[in-house]
Amino acid sequence: MNVLAEIKQRFAGVLGSYAESNNVESLLAMIKPAQDSRFGDYQANCAMSLGKRLSRAPRDIAAEIVEKVQLDDLCDNVEIAGPGFINLTIRDDYLAQQVVQALADDRLGVPAVTTERTYVIDYSSPNVAKPMHVGHIRSTVIGDSLARTLKFLGHQVIRDNHLGDWGTQFGMIIYGYKHFVDLDAYAVNPVAELSRLYRLVNQLVDYYKSKLQLDLLLEQIKIRQEKIEELSALDLTGDESQDKKLKKSRQRAATQLDQAKSNYEAVDQKLSAIDNDATLSQLVLAHPDIAKSVLLETAALHAGDEENVKLWKDFLPKCRADIQKIYGRLDIEFDVEYGESFYHEMLSGVVQKLRDQDLATDSKGAVCVFLEDFDTPMIVQKSDGAFLYSTTDLATIQYRVAQWQPDEILYVVDHRQSEHFQKLFAVAQSWIADSVQLRHISFGTVLDEHGRPYKTRSGSAVGLEGLLDEAVAKALEIVSADSGDGNSEYALTTQQCAEVANAVGHGAIKYADLAHNRTSDYVFSYDKMMALEGNTATYMQYCYARVQSIFRKGEVDLEQIRVTADSVNLDHSAERLLALTLARYAEALDEVLEDYRPNQLTSYLFDLAKRFSSFFEQCPVLQAEDDAIKLSRLRLCDLTARTIAHGLDLLGIGVVQQM
Repeated sequence: MNVLAEIKQRFAGVLGSYAESNNVESLLAMIKPAQDSRFGDYQANCAMSLGKRLSRAPRDIAAEIVEKVQLDDLCDNVEIAGPGFINLTIRDDYLAQQVVQALADDRLGVPAVTTERTYVIDYSSPNVAKPMHVGHIRSTVIGDSLARTLKFLGHQVIRDNHLGDWGTQFGMIIYGYKHFVDLDAYAVNPVAELSRLYRLVNQLVDYYKSKLQLDLLLEQIKIRQEKIEELSALDLTGDESQDKKLKKSRQRAATQLDQAKSNYEAVDQKLSAIDNDATLSQLVLAHPDIAKSVLLETAALHAGDEENVKLWKDFLPKCRADIQKIYGRLDIEFDVEYGESFYHEMLSGVVQKLRDQDLATDSKGAVCVFLEDFDTPMIVQKSDGAFLYSTTDLATIQYRVAQWQPDEILYVVDHRQSEHFQKLFAVAQSWIADSVQLRHISFGTVLDEHGRPYKTRSGSAVGLEGLLDEAVAKALEIVSADSGDGNSEYALTTQQCAEVANAVGHGAIKYADLAHNRTSDYVFSYDKMMALEGNTATYMQYCYARVQSIFRKGEVDLEQIRVTADSVNLDHSAERLLALTLARYAEALDEVLEDYRPNQLTSYLFDLAKRFSSFFEQCPVLQAEDDAIKLSRLRLCDLTARTIAHGLDLLGIGVVQQM
């Protein structure tokens, strides 16, 4: 059941007579659901575009299209409005037939794709040595939702969690473990202790980098001051244009000096904080070559040093188990979890193959791939022989292409990595992946109420486990308060409250993320995401629970109303509008995949829930005027609840029977 696809199919042949084949798709894209129900259910605006191309009146072309296209069994009203809009109103009996078919279908009338494609989706991908934080939520839930939707529509999907389980971060942790570990703390909570060690070593390394930076900033301030003195010595000439340029130059130089001073002060404050901390200042003095030592520990790990490999093997399972707890709570699964370590032995071969194909050349001791559209090259091997993330990413693409022959590889990664992926894709497609479509599914940042990246008071990223705990706790407060004194027949037990809070809390976090356009930043707010009104998971879950309440109260046999479903009544406008919205579920899923945006599905579900609310207010169900109308309305209720539950499941969100 995809009404829009059916309409487009019928228009396609007719439009083909007006345009070349490569332009027909752009014309079909102009057929969309009507924004205002007063103008029908769908609207075709292609006549205006054809009018410009053919230098003819669009209304005349619209009249020709309407005369040629076969819509009698699909539409009961086709009219031309304004300069050439074609307004289409779907027949009630056709809508009723779609609802009846969906009721008897486990797929709710959504057809599987006719051409199956293979997708690899790279998402979540945390560094395993650190607890997952709020920054991981977007990649994880967006990637999971896209994987679920693609699989449901009939595509082959490989969900790959490209874990950060190798490289410099482990060099830092190994160095930290050898010099600073608290063995008692490690025994109680190994991941928390490893995370502390990573932060500590990173802080000490950063201290010495900042010391060098401070000298550079002082030099920069000196240069800026000299520039201002030079510009100040110049006299105004009386030439308006020249004097305007001089004033702008002075202003720009003053701004640059202020910025240099601000940067200096920030770095100086960071250094002072360590110098004034008795413990940290002693550690800094005791480890003057820590940056070099970390690189040596990393190199030793990569070279197979027995002690470092043993430590790495001890750390890894503990870190993976900690991450898996979060995935378990969020109902996130992967088909493969090949971390960076999996590809380590392939990296030298990647560099050699790039050399062999004249894609990589030596530059200042490093091996680089120079790209026409970029000012800087992609470095695949540093002068000290170390490989980079880009090398690993190329090895990963090489493996995925050989192993799964995908049609498309999606990388669900923060927008700040855009340039990296542009370079990566350019190199990969020149080398091995010219037949594979590579897509960066970028996303924005989670912000606090002040519009800053959402962090703890100490400035570190908010831990994801704590975030989920608080969401469930807040949901439990709401659910327990709404449950009353426990004497009502609708009251929830303590166990039921906990189960509902778990579904509502986790669902709220996911839905709040997915409901936003993925490329936009959004402000994190527990109160907004758990509201019973508006576009929230809680509202969707409540809508589903309300339908279940109708069924319980009416002692409805759901299997019976589905098996006997042969018709639905759409005489009331609210019934018809609900049926039309139900018939658009497949369209919503198509829209999700047009540009990989799950918010298209959340928008649809919100619209469906609102349509059901209007239907529920205007059309009595259990108290309907006769049994036939009651049965028809129960069928609409059933299909609504099933569609909401199914749509939420594609978002990775569960439903509850009672709220």
